Amino acid sequence: MTKLITNFLKLAGSALILTGASLSPVWANDAPTADKILVNGFVYTMETDQPTVEALAIRDGKIMALGTSADMNKLADKTTQVIDLKGRMVMPGINDGHSHPLEGALANLFSCKFEFTATTEDIAQTLTACVRDNPDGLWIVGGRWDSSFFENNHIASPRQWLDQYSGDKAVYFSDDSGHNGWANTKALQLVGITKDTIDPKDGTIVRDPETGIPSGLLLEGAQILMEKQLPDWTEKQYQAGVREMNRLANQFGLTGIKEAIARDPILKAYHDADLAGDVTLHIAASISTPYGHRDQPLDYERLETLRDKFASQHVDTRFVKITNDGVPTVSRTAAMIEPYLPHKNFPENFTGLLHVDEDTLTADIAELEKRGFTVKIHTAGDRSVHEALNAIERAHKISGRSDLRHELAHAEFVTREDLPRFKALNVVADLSPYIWHPSPIVQSIFDALGDKAEKIFPIRDFLELGSPVLAGSDWPSAVPSLNPWVGIEAMVTRRDPYGKTPGSLWLEQAITLEQALRIFTIEGAKALRLEATTGSLKVGKSADLIILGQNLFTIKPTDIAKTKVDMTFFEGKIVHGTPAQ
Repeated sequence: MTKLITNFLKLAGSALILTGASLSPVWANDAPTADKILVNGFVYTMETDQPTVEALAIRDGKIMALGTSADMNKLADKTTQVIDLKGRMVMPGINDGHSHPLEGALANLFSCKFEFTATTEDIAQTLTACVRDNPDGLWIVGGRWDSSFFENNHIASPRQWLDQYSGDKAVYFSDDSGHNGWANTKALQLVGITKDTIDPKDGTIVRDPETGIPSGLLLEGAQILMEKQLPDWTEKQYQAGVREMNRLANQFGLTGIKEAIARDPILKAYHDADLAGDVTLHIAASISTPYGHRDQPLDYERLETLRDKFASQHVDTRFVKITNDGVPTVSRTAAMIEPYLPHKNFPENFTGLLHVDEDTLTADIAELEKRGFTVKIHTAGDRSVHEALNAIERAHKISGRSDLRHELAHAEFVTREDLPRFKALNVVADLSPYIWHPSPIVQSIFDALGDKAEKIFPIRDFLELGSPVLAGSDWPSAVPSLNPWVGIEAMVTRRDPYGKTPGSLWLEQAITLEQALRIFTIEGAKALRLEATTGSLKVGKSADLIILGQNLFTIKPTDIAKTKVDMTFFEGKIVHGTPAQ
């Protein structure tokens, strides 16, 4: 028999439960029985002292025991649900550490949506259909167009191009990064953007070079002039979006997710849905802060009020999001140390835009630390990363705290000097591996930065330095779905999981499958501040786990993205799939 360590845990009062042994279990007189047992499988626990077993038992939503199928069968009675895995792989549920899942679900349900690869003909057909199908609406909103769409398609006036298909509707489409917008004439008129509108400090209203009239393209902070005046979804739509978000997440094996920008209505939607019993995963909500240029401190009292008002059993609101730059695509809005490649629409030696100065950011982080918030900071460019690290280092000295594991989101470009500072400052590199391969958006980064773009997403360097890391989809930005298996494959291969674009992206930074799975499970749980609750399969932890249709360790790395989740369990309940699968 396989030799496993035997230990006992007092559970449910006086009962002692075997955590996994080849020996015959010893029970208290009133030995409890399992609600569910999973037997005859390959159970990958993510626990180093017991990395694999063949079976597990669940009771009251928690892992009750781990071990052999024979031992788990001893915990069953006629009320126990027994699931024969038939050799399938079981692992902890996936934690997506950076996403905009409710926005993505709402877009799926209610917006005018087209693929990132959409051509001019595709967009024209989609917009025409959306106008036809919404006769009573004033606005048509959606997207998302490719970052290099206007580099690849000669459209003299993006605004007028939309006009010819929009009828009497106001139209606004976001790009694949979510940082830039495209509006028609009526949309610009309704929000009051004219030739006399001054560019925001952190963005650009692209204009006709001869007339100065807005072309319809709104970069970075300029898009906020539009978006803050767009009509919001109704409360009913928000609730439908939460249910759809949970369905999609569970379908892909997600049992935890961090909402990267939780506006007030998003916080309310999550809270209300949780109270209604409609939330089937752990949600960490990063409360939004004013987007764009800011030299004044945040409203800390407001953040605390929102935290306390909208926290619930499955919604943790002890997080705050600050956006400190844009994206390093052809829009050139990420803050870089070295200049972007020259372009007629940008000044000479342009290095992008920084939203919040270091002194203001320092004061914000120090005060948020004192109040117990974990801060996620959008830092796509290396200058933004550098200044954020400086601010965090200074804030630690002011607050006396360094335990909250702040996150630098995306961290696409990091100088060699700044790499070791992540570990030293207990700062998490919040990475987006779903796009770690040749693709249109990566090509847009190369078009803006040239050869410097070859050194992007240095995850192996982070791991070798012992830096904490995190992975998230960033959906619906740049990726078509919440599917984590795409991101896991890209981490391991640095090649296109969709098979559309040949080549690799800095192949030397590829990591192992074991490392990738740990990042998507345990490290994700840490980002949700739930590492004691979830992220691995261990007695006493929440029964958040998934059954896969293939064993990840016996397939080719290039087949990881094809993984299907047969069943997802959240707190011991089956929230996706059926035992018959």
